[in-house]
Amino acid sequence: MKIILLLFINIITMNALAQLNPIRSGVYHWAELPVKKEGQREGRKIAEGTTHEFEYLEMHATTQEKGAIPRPPHMQDDIEEILIIKEGKVKCTIGDKSEILGPGSVILIPPLESQTFENIGDGPLIYYVFMFRSKLMSMERSRNAGGFLLIHGNAIPSLKTNTGHLQKYFNRPTAMCENFEVSLVTMDTKGPAHALHSHADTEIILVTEGITEMVIDGKKLSAGPGDLYMIESGQPYHILNTADKPCRYLILKWR
Repeated sequence: MKIILLLFINIITMNALAQLNPIRSGVYHWAELPVKKEGQREGRKIAEGTTHEFEYLEMHATTQEKGAIPRPPHMQDDIEEILIIKEGKVKCTIGDKSEILGPGSVILIPPLESQTFENIGDGPLIYYVFMFRSKLMSMERSRNAGGFLLIHGNAIPSLKTNTGHLQKYFNRPTAMCENFEVSLVTMDTKGPAHALHSHADTEIILVTEGITEMVIDGKKLSAGPGDLYMIESGQPYHILNTADKPCRYLILKWR
């Protein structure tokens, strides 16, 4: 009976995965995301599907109102997560370590790590969540690379570039990826960040300040604060700042 039940669960899981479609290149605008309210929380679904590297990727944004009761500690068995704080102040507890983090902070949570998030600010707490699973999960790789990360957004060294500044949050292996990179780009003036190019990594660009334009595979798109671009592996693209004032965007890319 137990064997039959396990086979049934496996069939259901495989069918669910088979129904997922690849997440295509494009732009997702914050103002257009559907909102689902539940008590003192709001959820905004961005996208769900597969990528060249991931058999599952789900992206959403969560809002906790001031005074919202945190959900009980929980963990993911075979999902890795990255959280980016958009607004507010959070007390984040991973395992037995707690940190208070503000806007621009980044959290990496490998599978099997207990987690909980409490809004301790004077207003709403808003954060993006990226949940992903690959066929190459390795907890040993995660441990060797340092495990989970709690990175304060105001503590990242800034490197001068030709167009502005670059802040590198991390660039290392994770449980699900041979390499995952998160960095923040600041462009000080109007113009392109780089020439049209492509690479093997799938990439997400999350705009935090200013107005940008991007050309992906010949298609022109635009995005402002809170919006994000998705660029599939191998597709040529470039991004530019449309105004003579700074723009900023976070880059997430993996292979």
